[in-house]
Amino acid sequence: MTSAPVQEVAPATRRDAKLVQRHAEWKPGVLPFLLPFLLLAGFGLWSFKPNPTPLGWTLSVVWSLPGIGVMVGLQGALLIRRRLRKSHEMVPPTPVDEDFLIVLVPTIGRHDTYPALERSVLSYVEHLPPYFPLMRVDVLTEEGCEAAEQIDDLAAMNPLIRVVTVPKAYETANGTRFKARANHYAHELRIDEGEALDDIWVLHMDDDTGVGPDTAASMAQFVNRQRRAGAEGKHMAQGILAYPRENAVNRFTWLADAVRPADDIARFRALTGLGTPVAGVHGELLLLRASIEATIGWDFGPKAIVEDAQLALTFCRTYPGRSDWFNGRCYGASPATTRDFVKQRERWAWGLVALCFNRTVPFRYRWFLLLCVATWVFGPLQHVATVLFVAWLIGDFNTSPVAQTVVIMWAINFAYVIWTYWEGLRLNALVSANGRRRWWEPVVVLALIPVFSVMEGLGGLRGLIKFIKREENKFVVIAKPA
Repeated sequence: MTSAPVQEVAPATRRDAKLVQRHAEWKPGVLPFLLPFLLLAGFGLWSFKPNPTPLGWTLSVVWSLPGIGVMVGLQGALLIRRRLRKSHEMVPPTPVDEDFLIVLVPTIGRHDTYPALERSVLSYVEHLPPYFPLMRVDVLTEEGCEAAEQIDDLAAMNPLIRVVTVPKAYETANGTRFKARANHYAHELRIDEGEALDDIWVLHMDDDTGVGPDTAASMAQFVNRQRRAGAEGKHMAQGILAYPRENAVNRFTWLADAVRPADDIARFRALTGLGTPVAGVHGELLLLRASIEATIGWDFGPKAIVEDAQLALTFCRTYPGRSDWFNGRCYGASPATTRDFVKQRERWAWGLVALCFNRTVPFRYRWFLLLCVATWVFGPLQHVATVLFVAWLIGDFNTSPVAQTVVIMWAINFAYVIWTYWEGLRLNALVSANGRRRWWEPVVVLALIPVFSVMEGLGGLRGLIKFIKREENKFVVIAKPA
């Protein structure tokens, strides 16, 4: 008996075909890490002078602190390169004929967030059906939201779109608020409607994040692979969040966000892809079996503002080794202003610091996140400018570590930072209309890394301060560029 021929889905347009081809040809670069490492290591070893002073000991610790996370990130990039070398052995993406897909899109429903919501939802009904003939898009809104009428009109445009409204009076058992409360309502609704099944997948998306033909193909390839795996199949998967140039209203914040897709192909690829997402997951392009989500839910309590990360740590404990990563992208938009950029990071840091000290999660699942968050929130204190200022105050500009071997770790860490911005910019340009970086963008990104580090660190430090002051939790939703 011969098997049926594989029926691949042809891209609908020439632009889609070019996009798919560009993604197929991409792999993480090695030279953008190797060259800075060699230069930094060479200079560090040449200029090294033993520094057993308090400054030398402090720098030896704080500038080496990112080392574990950096090693994990490099492992993730190498895993992608290894998988791509074996891509010819994988079954090509084909339509998912048996599993059902529910795209869940929570939105606060403000007028300033609606244009991005419309862009995103229309991308789902355009690109997903060829690979997921059995699907539905649930737009999750709050009762009485500003843009309710516009959202209803959007749903009327396509029978695949359904509006799910969370009643104002709805409360969870643990008093969860914000986005997690809405997610938990949708989770309970799926249980009531008999959709908490193994062959139903929930794709969690943000209301400003769209998809493309490559997203659908990669997801379909993953879902079909889990059906073939049977009882050994994975239950969760995550892809890459990228930022097309066309979605950006602020070129400065777009360049600053180059670091985010690089993190997806590094730390998240390594940890989520190897089955234990202890670094957390994103709230977008998160694919989860409905039956598994039904056993976890989103009722994490009133202080939860990084519900996606808490879900990931709970998943680690309950379903170890059952997550994966797929090489598909979703398409978001960077914050419209520098202020919004810092506010976004502040909320993430605020919630992640609280999660790091949440004793309901076993420490063995929190320690890596704690290490990464500590490196982030204390970033301004580790900044080169801060160190040079302290050196000036004490009249000693010897910033060498206590031992020469530490210089190698520093070179790895700093070269990794350069690689993340270089490779992240490459990914964001790849998903843009022309698929290329403009000649000046790599130069500007590298030159502005110290500035971007201040922005990231400032948001992290402000989040830490709010946690220490025990301020009332707020889920700040910034304006979403269309």
